[in-house]
Amino acid sequence: MVCKIVSDSAVNMRAAKGDTEFVSVPLTIRAGEKEFVDDVSLDVQEMVNYMSNFKGKSGTACPSVEAWLQAFEGAERILCFTITSGLSGSYNSAKAAKEDFEEKNPGKKVYIVDTLSAGPEMELLIDKAEELLSQGMDFDKVCEMVMQYKEKTGLMFSLESLTNLANNGRVSPVVAKIAGVLGIRVVGRASDKGQLDPMDKSRGEKKALAAIWQRMKELNYAGGRVKIDHCNNPLAAEQMKKIILEKYPAAKIAIGITYGLCSFYAENGGLLVGFEKA
Repeated sequence: MVCKIVSDSAVNMRAAKGDTEFVSVPLTIRAGEKEFVDDVSLDVQEMVNYMSNFKGKSGTACPSVEAWLQAFEGAERILCFTITSGLSGSYNSAKAAKEDFEEKNPGKKVYIVDTLSAGPEMELLIDKAEELLSQGMDFDKVCEMVMQYKEKTGLMFSLESLTNLANNGRVSPVVAKIAGVLGIRVVGRASDKGQLDPMDKSRGEKKALAAIWQRMKELNYAGGRVKIDHCNNPLAAEQMKKIILEKYPAAKIAIGITYGLCSFYAENGGLLVGFEKA
């Protein structure tokens, strides 16, 4: 039985780590009349630079039903991951594609996971799915275990700017005005309902990283896997890794960069931390 993992491009990966086929379905970032398609051809740095100087209206568009259908082709079992439905219509689009696909392909099955998150937490979920599939586990059991695992992962963030989030109605404009003023960074998490939940206002990078670490401990981090993605902020990512390793030297920590969608929302200097809870 051919299995495939499909995700929208809110996950900062273009390929899976193992043998399971993986397809990333791009979201689109729009700035006035200009569009950036979040696929392998996107020059993310060029997009970030453009957005830093752009003063007009910007936003994002989720994948079409047709794009999801194309990604589902070629497999009998598809495990699909989407950015939180609290931020995007990607889940609803994938759900409509699932219904169409299964109706036209009797016997084939698509299971959709509304991750209630984005970026590195999504990657943890996909890595877990691939690990389970590689063991030859029954597809339905894999889906069940991925959903159980989702309850034991979390996402923290530290942002220098919340302009794009505020302009797209994702956070309060009042909160957005605080970020970047006198070096203040907003630290928060993805809530259980998939909303962005600002929690701390920290002056300077060092205090922001300390706040992330404190919140991770409060959310039951105890040495599990961590994935750190950054938007032009490798030093902060390495410092975050160091903080974790000082307490948990055996922790498996990977550092990566944000791609198009996450770079649009995280903006320059943004840091996203996905982690396993105890």
